[in-house]
Amino acid sequence: MHRRRFIATCLGLAALPLIAAMILPGAVAGQQNMTNAPAQSKYQTAIFAGGCFWCVEADFDAIPGVVKTVSGYIGGHTQNPTYQETSAGGTGYAESVEVTFDSAKISYKKLVDGFWHRIDPMTLNRQFCDSGDQYRTAIFYNSPEQKKIAEQSRREIEKSKPFKEPIVTEITRATTFYPAEDYHQDYHDKNPVRYKFYRYNCGRDQRLKELWGE
Repeated sequence: MHRRRFIATCLGLAALPLIAAMILPGAVAGQQNMTNAPAQSKYQTAIFAGGCFWCVEADFDAIPGVVKTVSGYIGGHTQNPTYQETSAGGTGYAESVEVTFDSAKISYKKLVDGFWHRIDPMTLNRQFCDSGDQYRTAIFYNSPEQKKIAEQSRREIEKSKPFKEPIVTEITRATTFYPAEDYHQDYHDKNPVRYKFYRYNCGRDQRLKELWGE
């Protein structure tokens, strides 16, 4: 290539970024923003059963870092369970709540640690005024890491619990989670009077105070 043409070509290539920045002023800035942008928060899910899912959902909604809760059913042996089927018993399903949380704001371990203090973990197939295996307490883990954390948390609670009876809450692998009917979702917000009436008369908070203190 002729030297003059070669130099001109080099100069032209060198000018391309400047020309691009003049024509597309957002291009370079956009690259810088992408480089400097903070990493997106990582959302994870956890599933807990603690008796009436209205109450469990309300409890988790109040925890900072929780971004979504869904009431539903898990652990049974039929497909597409309904509330009528589950509440009647015999399906193997437990009323449960799927919790989506921002792991940058709260860890799975803290959710599990908090869960113990929101249930009666020493009562088998019953929670407060509700009886049957559909109201059993359980942690349904989604991964080996969640299982490890849940089991470690249970060992710690066994050592620190203020009552003598053993913990009977199961820790088991999550199967298919079926969301409950729409009228059960966010029941504490949609029907606050009925929800508070039920929760008080079921004796949930009174019993939790007896077990765990203030």
